[in-house]
Amino acid sequence: MSRGPAPRRRATLASLAAELKVSRTTISNAYNRPDQLSADLRERVLATAKQLGYAGPDPVARSLRTRRAGAVGLILTEPLNYSFRDPAALDFVAGLAESCEAVGQGLLLVAAGPNRSVSDGTAAVLSAGVDGFVVYSASDDDPYLQVLAQRALPIVVVDQPRDVPDASSIGIDDRAAMRGVAEHVIGLGHRHIGVLTMRLGREWPHGDAQAAEADVQRMDNPHFYVQRERIRGTLEAMEAHGLQPDSLTVVESREHLPTSGGAAAEVALEINPRITALMCTTDVLALSAMDYLRGRGIYVPGQMTVTGFDGVPDALARGLVTVKQPSVEKGRRAGELLHTPPRSGLPVVEILDTELVRGRTSGPPA
Repeated sequence: MSRGPAPRRRATLASLAAELKVSRTTISNAYNRPDQLSADLRERVLATAKQLGYAGPDPVARSLRTRRAGAVGLILTEPLNYSFRDPAALDFVAGLAESCEAVGQGLLLVAAGPNRSVSDGTAAVLSAGVDGFVVYSASDDDPYLQVLAQRALPIVVVDQPRDVPDASSIGIDDRAAMRGVAEHVIGLGHRHIGVLTMRLGREWPHGDAQAAEADVQRMDNPHFYVQRERIRGTLEAMEAHGLQPDSLTVVESREHLPTSGGAAAEVALEINPRITALMCTTDVLALSAMDYLRGRGIYVPGQMTVTGFDGVPDALARGLVTVKQPSVEKGRRAGELLHTPPRSGLPVVEILDTELVRGRTSGPPA
């Protein structure tokens, strides 16, 4: 009985080097450091590798040898789909991905949101094969911050929380930016103001309600630095103009959906029908509030002033008064700080500039 041809042995880096009569280092450089080879030699290596069925160096073996995973871990403490739905978050992720791609690194999304148990989230953080972490907009009491410390890897925190030990930080001056918006609104003559904000803590104490007035305890001890600072910026402007804090109505939204601002606006106007300006801590909330007001026959800006925060394309297209922040640059700089850490080895704090965009949604109270 005749036998078929013997199966071809799996090609390896060593067999490819022998076939081409070059060193193993040359083969490795063709994949990992192409700048070390001439274009002709690299093309010959890759063509022969394809012919022999060699797929390239084993990434697991390479990471064990170099102690580099070749990826950045992005810790997302909101539901994973938030990062692909929220315009500002999407811009941030795009900037981070751009910086990773520029140096040939991957980007690993580590889902640690409220829909996942802490034990599962902890396991995901501890097992992530990455060279460093970017934490995007987490609460002050986020349980994964301590877990990250166990990894002893470089960390860059974007937006919040601030003052994480041994971590670099990228953000903006949220208080000053929101104070600028409030100065603009108060300068127009508004005295009864509503602030529509994202939720102030990881937990939601308001049952099934999609929006609710922020109680005193939530206001005094919020766990989300960004929302806290934006509210405080508003209060500082009010105090500077002699307005009492009780003339400010703060409503927090459970989620950050295209309908969330409308639900929050409805609650705010039920609490204080004298409100003539709604200041929103995000553009998503502001655009939703505008849709709600239009449905109620309330004209913006003739009967209600509405402002936002972020400067996302839809907001700018609709003429929203807003703060334009560099979301893409936040992501880009976060990646760059991981890829090229400061020579001092000390954490870096970077505060990026913002711009007040005076659109068409503000005017004097009716």
